[in-house]
Amino acid sequence: MREGEWLFTSESVASGHPDKLCDAISDSILDACLALDPNAKVAVETLVKGREDKSFIVLGGEVTLAEGVENPDFVQIARDAAANIGYIDHDIGMDARSENSCEVVELITRQSAHINRGVVQNIDAQGAGDQGLMFGYACDETESFEGHKGRWMPLAIALAQALTREYRKRREDGTLPWARPDAKSQVTLLHDENGNIISATNIVIATQHKDMIDEFGSEEKEQEWVKSQIFEHVIAPVVPSSLINGETEIVVNGTGRFADPGGPYADAGLTGRKIIVDTYGGRGRHGGGAFSGKDPSKVDRSAAYASRWAAKHVVAAGLSRECEIQLAYAIGVAKPVSVRVDTFGTGLVPDEMIASLVSKNFDFRPGHIIRNLGLKAPIYGVTASGGHFGRVPSNPAQFTWERLDDSIISAFQAVL
Repeated sequence: MREGEWLFTSESVASGHPDKLCDAISDSILDACLALDPNAKVAVETLVKGREDKSFIVLGGEVTLAEGVENPDFVQIARDAAANIGYIDHDIGMDARSENSCEVVELITRQSAHINRGVVQNIDAQGAGDQGLMFGYACDETESFEGHKGRWMPLAIALAQALTREYRKRREDGTLPWARPDAKSQVTLLHDENGNIISATNIVIATQHKDMIDEFGSEEKEQEWVKSQIFEHVIAPVVPSSLINGETEIVVNGTGRFADPGGPYADAGLTGRKIIVDTYGGRGRHGGGAFSGKDPSKVDRSAAYASRWAAKHVVAAGLSRECEIQLAYAIGVAKPVSVRVDTFGTGLVPDEMIASLVSKNFDFRPGHIIRNLGLKAPIYGVTASGGHFGRVPSNPAQFTWERLDDSIISAFQAVL
């Protein structure tokens, strides 16, 4: 590297990674509860683990629905979510459909009345479901690259997440019939002294796959095929060709091979263990709270969405090249105890002025966040893998925190 140049790396994991499998199950339960009661209070955790003879899905947490509304079938929801991801064969790691080879343990109770008392209020007075701090982040790195414009995200995580989403698409449409649900990606980008991206120095993909040695005759030929197919159908459609050069190192299954079984058999999974994968890949800070399985009264989720929404407006309006917003709350209290803006020296106006604009144009009280972003709808299943930010929604109800309000953009630009 030349003087002043620097590297940054971010990773993502596919929908079938054991931790993401747990996130999907927890968010599927959340969606089912919100479909029955938009005011449902949900905090559900999932654990998965496979053995040679049997796999297990363990559900724990709290669910409170309106009086007279019965709980959905949590066990069946868990099975369906895992099967939808592709876990339908015990030989690859789990057959979620089978009661003989997959046991679901359900340990879900009602929410504590002490917590519930603090959050069941009118829209102005609704308090935070817990204390804590949340961060939202945006930057303009993606805006120089076709296929990624409009995301306002760090490019390394945008590419890493896009790779895992593309991997799932190509696996499910039959392009990669040998590929399994469990996979990872990682992207390292070289930046110049001004923060502009020069190239991708490393692209890493790990993918569980069918044992194909008998078909190809050797491990070497099998892995050569896997690498060529991953590059053609996953990497090339996602990573801009301008970033790949003769010095770009592409590693697919660096240990040699990742043949069946994998998934929960190879590694236990837990809800909420991929919080950096879910957010900014390490470029923006994280308050520590996970998202999946939590209803929007939990500010770990809703305030993280709101702070991202606000930060995206700051950068999209041209006030700065990057922006991080921190919110902090006290349990049962509606108004944040603090709002902080940091543009890392890239702001065209002082951070204090941007903070004032943000506070004027965004209401960070939980009740208002939930209303303004439509967070009582069953919209969370799609967020469970592929990232919560920088996503293009397939319908207007999804990823509402990614939409830009032209009137707010105009108000921000008026100070320039």
